[in-house]
Amino acid sequence: MNNKEYRKYPLIAKELDLVNDCINQTIQTKHRSLQEALLTMANNGGKYLRPSLLILSTKATEGKITDKIIKLASAIEILHMATLIHDDIIDDSNKRRGAISIQAQFGKDTAVYAGDLLFTNFFDLMLQTTNEHEYLVENATTMRAILNGELGQMNERFNNKQKIDDYINNVKGKTAALFKLATKEGAYFGGQNQFAQIMANFGENLGVAFQIIDDILDYTGSQKMNKPVLEDLTTGVYSLPLLFALQDEDLHQELTSILNKKYQMTKIDIEHIQRIILNSNAINQSRSLAQSYSLAAIDNLTQLPQNSATKLLTKMTKEMLSRKM
Repeated sequence: MNNKEYRKYPLIAKELDLVNDCINQTIQTKHRSLQEALLTMANNGGKYLRPSLLILSTKATEGKITDKIIKLASAIEILHMATLIHDDIIDDSNKRRGAISIQAQFGKDTAVYAGDLLFTNFFDLMLQTTNEHEYLVENATTMRAILNGELGQMNERFNNKQKIDDYINNVKGKTAALFKLATKEGAYFGGQNQFAQIMANFGENLGVAFQIIDDILDYTGSQKMNKPVLEDLTTGVYSLPLLFALQDEDLHQELTSILNKKYQMTKIDIEHIQRIILNSNAINQSRSLAQSYSLAAIDNLTQLPQNSATKLLTKMTKEMLSRKM
């Protein structure tokens, strides 16, 4: 990664430099087109949030940072990169992290192979770090949860009767499962298994809050978000603010009449929906739910040793609620 954006927090900057080096070494391939695509993805400005959570979970539980922890943190980010590439193919998205997406720049064939190669890189790193059956199962379970979350979201496309509980369950899979894996493994492989379940709970709560805020910003944000505003809406993915608005009897019919156009929705239609959402109570309701998950995550942290890493995790959780992009 060229911009070193991940070096925001000095407490883990050294470890994340090692993660960055490990990722760049791991994704090397003799296939030139794939190599260019993978390096483009790796250098497009990710924040290394999930590796940061893994490393901080080790430090917060007073575990030991070892080469194994660095490889696990690298594996988590590589898995995340793979899912992003495949997501962009499914959504036919032209942008990722403020740059042209891999599928738009190199074509869908190369993007599929790049994502597949990253999945193999992930498993290679996992097998280098552990042969424990329990945690190999844990990683497989996480991948299944991510897939089930994505499939659940796909099955709800254009469903204006989607339940908020179903939305949350899909988020727990497609987003929070990887947060949960990172935080749990950070504690366990740091030698502090007694805190592993607490960290798993923290990761899941944080992951749900993160996704809700991301969905709020899809309505309140701008091009600074590095993605087109309301991109999900055009593909029939109805996130939390819209689901809350659809529960409002005064708004339901107006929203439904527009949403029923599905793929024929125009830019004017989408902007109309955005105005309805912004003028309703849906954003406040969504933010309130995000806050409840954030507070649950912070409560999880009170059960840990109180040190600089725990304090930083608490700070990051609070910052997430107030982020503008």
